[in-house]
Amino acid sequence: MPLLINGERIDLTRLTGGVIRAHPHLEEKAKLLRSQPTQIVEPKGLLYVQQREFAVTTPNDGSVSILGSDDATTCHLIVLRHTGSGATCLTHCDGSDTEAEVSLIMSSVKSFSNTTGYGRLEVHLVGGFNDDRQLSQKLTNQLLRAFDLQPDDVHLVTFCVTELNDREEKDIHFPIIYGIAVNVKTAEIFPATFPEKGPDEDLRSAHVLTGARLTNIYDAKTEQLHIGPYFWRPFPHVDFWLDQDDQQILQNLSTSPLAEPPHFVSHIRSTLTFLKAHPFPSHSLFPDRKPRIYKKNEEGLWELVCSDKI
Repeated sequence: MPLLINGERIDLTRLTGGVIRAHPHLEEKAKLLRSQPTQIVEPKGLLYVQQREFAVTTPNDGSVSILGSDDATTCHLIVLRHTGSGATCLTHCDGSDTEAEVSLIMSSVKSFSNTTGYGRLEVHLVGGFNDDRQLSQKLTNQLLRAFDLQPDDVHLVTFCVTELNDREEKDIHFPIIYGIAVNVKTAEIFPATFPEKGPDEDLRSAHVLTGARLTNIYDAKTEQLHIGPYFWRPFPHVDFWLDQDDQQILQNLSTSPLAEPPHFVSHIRSTLTFLKAHPFPSHSLFPDRKPRIYKKNEEGLWELVCSDKI
């Protein structure tokens, strides 16, 4: 069954602008989302999702109340929710394997939902901008097509992507919203930024930089965060990259050098340093091939309960 807007199948032969003109309420909803102030979300009760990760939970979760992700430039942030069960997924998608990723998050949300009963599947797409290489537009189109191919009806509710998330300053384009959070209890979605992006921020970033596939990081039944086990080969020319100045790193390791947040280069340097320190994670990080498992403690913060070592 198809991707629907107000109960009607979306016409994928139209360009994005045509879709927006045919459904002006989507533009109004995007405008409303863009106008909201960006909230700073503290770590208590938060599950932060990095690029090429996803997490699914329900309103019954006693540990996690907020799913969030940020630092998206050409990437898109997807919230998929079943209105009956309240099962909610957040993922940070970069276009590496969009069709397979959409199928994966669909099956994950459906595993918590009785789709034959009350409720429906709703999707919210946020991110991207009018970048020079049109990577955002390409990803928007891929996501629309991938959701339209699903066997279930999926209702497009929020569409704040690419040209609807673009601002221009001195002839340079930027995203308006770089990050969002979703409250899994209330279903509220809002622009957000996150002072803490852990746990294991460098380890998870290294997994992405070495070519990871989309990874589910959370078990909502046990309310545990699972990191790894991850394996990669020594990162090529890591010393060369660490010797480069900030501009070279920005130009060569970003999809949108002019639009990155200020901490992009320091984040990449930290990840490269981690990769240099751990060229063989099967030896230094995951010798027993077991994940690092975290649970929320009484303060609502992640606490390591099981690991090999770091």
